[in-house]
Amino acid sequence: MADPRLFRLRCVFVKQGRLAMLSHLELCRALERAVRRAKLPYAVSQGFSPHMRIAFGAALPVGVGGTHEFFDLFLESYVSPQKCLDALRSASAPDLMVQSCSYVEHSAPAASVAFPVCTYRVELSCAPEGFVVPEEVRVVRKKKEKVLRVADFLVGAPVFTEGSCCAEFTLEAKPEGSLRPDVFVSACIDATVAAGCAPANTRVVSLTRIGQRILAGEKL
Repeated sequence: MADPRLFRLRCVFVKQGRLAMLSHLELCRALERAVRRAKLPYAVSQGFSPHMRIAFGAALPVGVGGTHEFFDLFLESYVSPQKCLDALRSASAPDLMVQSCSYVEHSAPAASVAFPVCTYRVELSCAPEGFVVPEEVRVVRKKKEKVLRVADFLVGAPVFTEGSCCAEFTLEAKPEGSLRPDVFVSACIDATVAAGCAPANTRVVSLTRIGQRILAGEKL
């Protein structure tokens, strides 16, 4: 239950460069250290092991960057968003820099589930003649193989400019599960190579989440 006496600050940040290689746990720790360095009046949880009241957005796989990532920080006293932004920016690494801050209502969805529709940009090592999307993707979770229907998660079709090495695609996370962007791209590369539309040594140069949004027709 959210404490109405606290102020919920939503922060937007980037994860890029070498820091795109951070795991989600390492990312959380780095951002918590930035908040402490910023000397903001952050709230602390109750109980035997108190910790900072901070909630992070949907996790990114290791190696996947993000230009519009979120975390919610609960403050014990009001500080203007601009002052919070200035303090956090002065305490953040360039590749993990906070871009904006704003207060949100306690009734707003948690940052981890607020934006289930995510758009990604992938850059390949070469420009394929076509980009083949498989109907199914096989994944292994908890030592069990599972088959995912791509159509259940892919929103629209990937946009690949002819002659370009870059494509954009959008995936929707579902309550029952999601399709990881790196797994999707890997499956597409395999299908594209198998179709003879790209050389066998085609690889991913970079993969970045460039946008997150709510479902169409829903309100934040």
